[in-house]
Amino acid sequence: MRVIWYDSIDSTNAEAMRRAEELENLTVIAAREQTAGRGQRGNTWSSAPRENLTFTVLLKGDFTSEDLVRLNMAAAVAVRNFLRAEGVEAVIKWPNDIYVGKRKICGMLIENRLGPSGSTVSAVGIGINLNQTEFPASLPNPTSLMLLTGRHTDLKPALERFCQHFTSVIPGSTRNLSPSAPDNLLSDYCSALFQKDVERPYRDLRTGEVFRGIIRGVSPADGQLLVEQSVASDPGTKVIPYGFKDIGYIL
Repeated sequence: MRVIWYDSIDSTNAEAMRRAEELENLTVIAAREQTAGRGQRGNTWSSAPRENLTFTVLLKGDFTSEDLVRLNMAAAVAVRNFLRAEGVEAVIKWPNDIYVGKRKICGMLIENRLGPSGSTVSAVGIGINLNQTEFPASLPNPTSLMLLTGRHTDLKPALERFCQHFTSVIPGSTRNLSPSAPDNLLSDYCSALFQKDVERPYRDLRTGEVFRGIIRGVSPADGQLLVEQSVASDPGTKVIPYGFKDIGYIL
């Protein structure tokens, strides 16, 4: 994986998309500082300059919708594996936030678009808190590798180590993310899900209703979260799929 470092840039995702046609598949755009970092749901991504990893992996290929679901899983599992190797056990808060306990150590923003040839361009934006110890009050639950381990982590070697984890779960030699033989990506992802198999409260964002449910996994076809819950109109329990904008965690 080729890594291109910037001292300062608006957004690594934006730069990856701007240069998508000229860059090779699996190029990494990394920045010591982002001036306009973006997160999920239209949020900004706040990161102290030169203290954390902020980067984007660019992928190009003839991807199906199921391939893109697998891409999300691969990115989340790669971060989980990277943190484990650094001495921290983390979980995946669906779809791709990474938590240690109930504190967020990593966020992602994956953006896709069609290229001129009809193939898909995917920008996998990842921010991992490495050395930052003070965070804005607007962030409710952040943590970092430094806060958890007491160790300073050099950015460039850390990114190289992450890339090794990423390529181990998504082979760079193939254009298609679907495996030619079964692998463990889905089971690895589901086994690491935050609050899996534990009854917890959630909010249905479509109705505002708060309900209790148990996360059982995700759908491999579309990545929806599968939540078991009691249904008043149907005796017993039922596993109900939720999209990203349909359900909220109550921590």
